[in-house]
Amino acid sequence: MGTNQASQAPAISRVTIRHRTGSISTAEIVSVLKGEITALHVKQAFSTQLAEEITANFLGSPGLRERKDGVPGQYVGASHYRKDAATYFAESETARPYVDALFGNLVDPVRALFDALKRELHNQGIQLRLARSEHGQANICRALSWCGSGTFSLDPHDDVAQVLCAGEGYEISAVAHNTVAALNFYPSMAEEGGNLRLWSHKPTVADRKSQGVEATGYPYSAGYLRDIPCREIQLKPGDIALIDGGFVHGVTGQSGGTRRVLLNSFFGFARPDLVLWWT
Repeated sequence: MGTNQASQAPAISRVTIRHRTGSISTAEIVSVLKGEITALHVKQAFSTQLAEEITANFLGSPGLRERKDGVPGQYVGASHYRKDAATYFAESETARPYVDALFGNLVDPVRALFDALKRELHNQGIQLRLARSEHGQANICRALSWCGSGTFSLDPHDDVAQVLCAGEGYEISAVAHNTVAALNFYPSMAEEGGNLRLWSHKPTVADRKSQGVEATGYPYSAGYLRDIPCREIQLKPGDIALIDGGFVHGVTGQSGGTRRVLLNSFFGFARPDLVLWWT
């Protein structure tokens, strides 16, 4: 592994981040999906009152679980990471009432974005739907709170490897050949830290092999990333971040009594006429 790292430095890719305030634009979402921009940061995209109520529902949820897949954190919902399709979709079905209860009688900002994008893509002859299999259907989102200690509360990783290597029974694997978009809504942020850090590097299969993360994309070492430029997105409650998940990204260490909570989904083109959405 050391030989590979020494002989070939990680390639630097251009990162374009767009910042704005207010409601998110479906045209900008499509720009990320098509690889025209790397990341979109929308400030004050939903109200602080809504953010506080979603956070309270997450912290009090009977569906709150500790992750047991080697990534420190708590969650409500289901993750396809390191799971076969039968397990993931069965967990999605079981978790659906808990995911729905995060919003209760509130306006669901994730569903609102999904519906708006579905209408926009339909006008272009493109279908947007939740990923599915004979075992069930994906949820609209999952809620997460990363709790790693040290430099990162979520270590540097990419989201493509886990999609590319999802395995049999998944229709999402085809998305890995296009842009895997990661969508995050932030109901709560830590008092200090918890920023989204994005490196100017989009790893290849060979890069992942050199790091021993071919199937997971997690985690990339500090040594590997040392000479790669990075940018940070400073987030506040009510913000939305949408990124090209093929770029290495992570969450900086956090401190203070406030929990960092996010609502997360993935989506991307499986075919020119089909966009799949999952967690």
